Amino acid sequence: MPVAEKEKKTMAKAAATSSDSGPSIGSSNFITRSRDFLNDVRSEMRKVVTPSREEVQNTTLVVIISVFLFAAFFFAVDSVLGAALKALIHALGGTQ
Repeated sequence: MPVAEKEKKTMAKAAATSSDSGPSIGSSNFITRSRDFLNDVRSEMRKVVTPSREEVQNTTLVVIISVFLFAAFFFAVDSVLGAALKALIHALGGTQ
């Protein structure tokens, strides 16, 4: 039996015998899971980095510039499409 097939069967057996077969009713399991969850939260919170003032100012500037560029783009597209629609309606004999 090739090694890859053997590993697949081992992994399948481990998944089948996993203790996560569904919610259990015991209160000690709830306490254990809650404690593990809080430990995981503490571990993840240690990884959080507060940005410096300069980083916040730079990203804010990028956002403001992006908003104005998108506004200008959408204004231009809206103006062109509005003029084209108005010309089309006029060409078809509609009212202005």
